[in-house]
Amino acid sequence: MATMTLIRGADLVAAPWKNGGGVTREVAAFPLHAGLDIFTWRVSIADVAQAGPFSRFTGIDRTLVLLSGAGMLLDETDDTHAHAVKTHALTQPLDIAQFAGEARIDARLVDGATRDFNLMVRRGAAVDETEVWRGATQRTLSADVVLLFCASGSVQVALGGDAQPHALDTDDTLRIDAPNALSCVVEGTGALLAISIRYM
Repeated sequence: MATMTLIRGADLVAAPWKNGGGVTREVAAFPLHAGLDIFTWRVSIADVAQAGPFSRFTGIDRTLVLLSGAGMLLDETDDTHAHAVKTHALTQPLDIAQFAGEARIDARLVDGATRDFNLMVRRGAAVDETEVWRGATQRTLSADVVLLFCASGSVQVALGGDAQPHALDTDDTLRIDAPNALSCVVEGTGALLAISIRYM
């Protein structure tokens, strides 16, 4: 049976980045309260106030989504090249970048501070899929864990014929564990990030 947990953005606790270059607020992680060295997956919101290098996480696949601000350019280099081998551009709200956690990433801010959504998944332990849902939609959820993160505005989410839908405002998350072909109806004008995670 699927279980639901509502995580309010207002309840998230701020903590410094691994490299001290910004502030992060953990939304959820598995195992519960897992440290940065042992998590299977971790979801957080980060405030980026200045340009600089990202923390490096060996064996982790990362997904970054721009939530607000003018955006940033992520220059990816390897250990044999001084210049960027790839630049990930996040310049519009809900732009997505995906890269390996061990990659050398330097962030350049387009015009001031940004806020972003950060998904980290341990390679070989789980796989993930991230989609952007805008406005009203109807979907079927099947995964080990699904996270519905309200990126902007507000939405109402009804699961499996719930009599009472779940109301999500910006930065709120609805976590659904073990949804098996669970119907999901979204109403409202907001935008959701839908993250599906499957364990290997």
